[in-house]
Amino acid sequence: MDVGLKRELEEKVGAGERLTREDGIALYESDDLAWLGGLAHQVRTRKNGDVVHFNVNRHLNMTNVCTASCAYCSFQRKPGEKDAYTMRIEEAVKLAKAMESENLTELHIVNGLHPNLPWRYYPRSLRELKAALPDVSLKAFTATEIHHFETISGLSASEILDELIDAGLESLTGGGAEIFDWEVRQHIVDHRTHWEDWSRIHRLAHEKGLRTPSTMLYGHIEEPRHRVDHVLRLRELQDETGGFQVFIPLRYQHDFVDMKDGKVRNRLQARTQMATGAEALKTFAVSRLLFDNVPHVKVFWVMHGVQTAQLALQHGADDMDGSVVEYKITHDADNFGTPNKLTREDLLDLIRDAGFRPVERNTRYEIIREYDGPDPARRDAPQPMRV
Repeated sequence: MDVGLKRELEEKVGAGERLTREDGIALYESDDLAWLGGLAHQVRTRKNGDVVHFNVNRHLNMTNVCTASCAYCSFQRKPGEKDAYTMRIEEAVKLAKAMESENLTELHIVNGLHPNLPWRYYPRSLRELKAALPDVSLKAFTATEIHHFETISGLSASEILDELIDAGLESLTGGGAEIFDWEVRQHIVDHRTHWEDWSRIHRLAHEKGLRTPSTMLYGHIEEPRHRVDHVLRLRELQDETGGFQVFIPLRYQHDFVDMKDGKVRNRLQARTQMATGAEALKTFAVSRLLFDNVPHVKVFWVMHGVQTAQLALQHGADDMDGSVVEYKITHDADNFGTPNKLTREDLLDLIRDAGFRPVERNTRYEIIREYDGPDPARRDAPQPMRV
């Protein structure tokens, strides 16, 4: 990147001016990661100060049976396949109750697109989970699942969302986004929920008062221009609705281990390389710079590893997600070293070690508790990047 363009981008960021598609592509072409991180940290600090948000959550996947066979997915199983499972609602409630300790505030529910489960299974599951865990927020279902519910129920997405909200739904999840550009999407996705329906369903959710996350699966066959396009679509929808609370870049995972049935399901990995740590940090930085109207950027430590997640906090991220236990969708694929669980104390230590002040939040990003930052008496305590 030439010096003139670099200075122009610095001036735009400093003035809070919106970056363009061409700016985003130019940022990805820069090999100066320290400079990119500094710009993103400037924006992150302007929006969120020295705070890193986290929550205490658990993930519940009630079925891994799925009609789709997305090229990147190691989670899905077909009916009758070894390791395919579907929980009875009572079983799901029992498992969720077992997760209740440590002042749990959120249950994150994502499933496969089951071909035979009736629509009523889903609102009933939320009702019973909410009755069992009244103080826990239910963050459930991707837009892809909502689209699937339209098919199996004959109801509109608006009617479905109304019933799910009545049953206790507080937020959709951000999944099903992957990469929106059809040039890439047609090769990685095997379901019928694309940008038009994904955006339609999140728009409806926002109209009904839900606040939702947005995501991007990166580091597979897409190019930086596809990532820029993806973020700009979300930014435009956010201009319209204001309903996205957070953007979450999700690192694509290779299937590193043989599954219990000996089958590797990831059909992309023979022709892909996972994003390096540097590429991950660049993606966080550029996303933070482009997505100027979303308040938070989250690093999902399960998909990035703990150390890269800490570094992402210096490259635009201000949320370190939660104390996840057994995140099957990724751990069914990678087994590359991330722990199954981080406790509240683990997260506090990691955030302070990165030089930030931890703040525990709920699903709506309302503050539950603020904690002390790094101990200033420690000479070796790292400090946030100065810009």
